[in-house]
Amino acid sequence: MNPTRSLLPQFFDDYRRRGERLVVATIVSTLGSTYRKAGAQMLIAADGAAAGLLSGGCLEGDLAGHAAAVLESGQPKIVEYDTRGSDDLIWGIGLGCEGAMRVLLTRLGPDNDYEPFAYMQRCRNAHRPGSFAFVVESSDSRYALGRSYHGHPPTLPQALTEALDGNRSQLVTTVDAKFLVIPVELPVRLLVLGAGPDAMPLVEMAGLLGWHVSVFDHRPAYAAADRFPRALEVKCQPVSALSMSIGEQPFDAAVVMSHHLPSDEGYLSALAASGIRYVGLLGPAPRRQRLLSDIGDAAAKLASRLYGPVGLDIGATTPETIALAIVSEVQAVLAGRLGGSFSAHGRKAE
Repeated sequence: MNPTRSLLPQFFDDYRRRGERLVVATIVSTLGSTYRKAGAQMLIAADGAAAGLLSGGCLEGDLAGHAAAVLESGQPKIVEYDTRGSDDLIWGIGLGCEGAMRVLLTRLGPDNDYEPFAYMQRCRNAHRPGSFAFVVESSDSRYALGRSYHGHPPTLPQALTEALDGNRSQLVTTVDAKFLVIPVELPVRLLVLGAGPDAMPLVEMAGLLGWHVSVFDHRPAYAAADRFPRALEVKCQPVSALSMSIGEQPFDAAVVMSHHLPSDEGYLSALAASGIRYVGLLGPAPRRQRLLSDIGDAAAKLASRLYGPVGLDIGATTPETIALAIVSEVQAVLAGRLGGSFSAHGRKAE
């Protein structure tokens, strides 16, 4: 199997553009400790390339063999892995992962219009919530194993139609079939205000995560698209135009890092009037206090959303490590987590 890449839209788009078939491997259910949970997916191509991971790399080689058969026959199949016993031997090695999973493999191609991945891409591109479902078990010929659904086809059971509207991962069981409902994971929309050299690794890391990144700056020398190849858009615009831009395109998070005090003041004022959940401010605490004082009453609207100095405390000292700290904090905040250490939590419980 060729090196595995992240499950990025570009991977799917590349193969669909060429009309080549793919296999999507979807975790249907898990027991015990597993690397990924139900609903996680990866794509496998006929040339051995893959995108995404369902395990830490332990099972992907075996999945590739099953995927080749599905690519050839077009028939979906369920593959089961159980690594809970000390003598579990996949290829003769005990993985000791203490978990089990069932994986559904289905073929995507021109014959089924690459659904449901094409639907997922439409949702992502429009940043529109949505859900799709796979048949994961069936004794009813109307609902063949591996068939996918989205929207509101009239033949679907009411319970499944309601679940598709619920936008959450769940297993729907009817008399004759089981359906795994998977919500479309929409990309984080990150706004970077300031296009200096230290913004470049931030945009690069966020882009690698599949986030949709916009970069705004009032300085033409900085706001150049070729400096930010992973950004969806790079705009050179005055600070005063930010309010209109936010209104036209909602964002999940914004990071103010222009290193220009008057610009940062204007950015914070506009962000205070927005509903953006995370507002990061680069710079030390005294600078933050000065800026909040300068924007007056608007500062109160940022109280629960402002993270400054921006980023998690990881000892960051370089543009790259600062970018890592920022991206990690954005991820934690949007996921409703504190960003602490798993091992520290374990030590506290002991």
